[in-house]
Amino acid sequence: MPHRLPPTHQVLDLLPDAVCVVDADGVLRFANAAFDRLLGLRPGEMIGRALFELVHPDDRAASERQAQSLMQGAGERHFRNRYLHRDGRVVELLWAAHWLPEYGVRIGVGREIGELRQMERELEHRAHHDPLTGLANRRRLEQALHAALQQAAERDGPVALLYIDLDGFKQINDRGGHEAGDQVLRALAQRLQEGVRQSDVVARMGGDEFVVLLPGCNAADARTMAEQLRMRLRAPCVLEADTFALDASIGIACFPGDGQDAATLIARADAAMYAGKRSR
Repeated sequence: MPHRLPPTHQVLDLLPDAVCVVDADGVLRFANAAFDRLLGLRPGEMIGRALFELVHPDDRAASERQAQSLMQGAGERHFRNRYLHRDGRVVELLWAAHWLPEYGVRIGVGREIGELRQMERELEHRAHHDPLTGLANRRRLEQALHAALQQAAERDGPVALLYIDLDGFKQINDRGGHEAGDQVLRALAQRLQEGVRQSDVVARMGGDEFVVLLPGCNAADARTMAEQLRMRLRAPCVLEADTFALDASIGIACFPGDGQDAATLIARADAAMYAGKRSR
């Protein structure tokens, strides 16, 4: 007895990925169960309607251009865009698409990549931020400093760097252990972040050293900011078992007088910080 195969749509409805067929005018002609499920639709609800009604408004124009390019043989077969779920949340899909001119339709297979995008964002954050304090790390600081120097050179404006070293931090580790030291670092990092402007960048260089990037600040403004931040850092840190009081040594370097590039400015601010520490 010959075997009969089930209808194609029943097979496609078993797939976890969205499958859709769209004609040259952008009208949806077929969608499998996963397509409806991913977007919170009733079965077959969008058949006969424009697919781009579901695309996130910010992605609609680019998606339409992508579709036109695909039909002309020049578009990318793999692309990402965002759709709006019935409940209003955003669903991001990675598509593999193909244009069949003999049938006048586009076939697309889409996979939800929300978890992948979240992982990408987390990895990007880790690549640019200090894991203990959440501040920018050296890499992020250098990127921001390069951009600030380029902008300052174009506009003939100043840039200042503050290099901060905590005085007496070793005693915290000796008295309270590394856990206490980590708590103090997180608290002081928050004080630094709260004490600067939105356009400034606070970075942890490692250990108990921090750098503050001050775009648009001249030497006088930088000295004022340094004193304000020092006062913030000198306020006692109260933990469950103890109270710790620290001071800070702060070195200042300014563009263009102290250097023309990121490495020189960081080195000059670091040297100024150590000079101040020795004199005290």
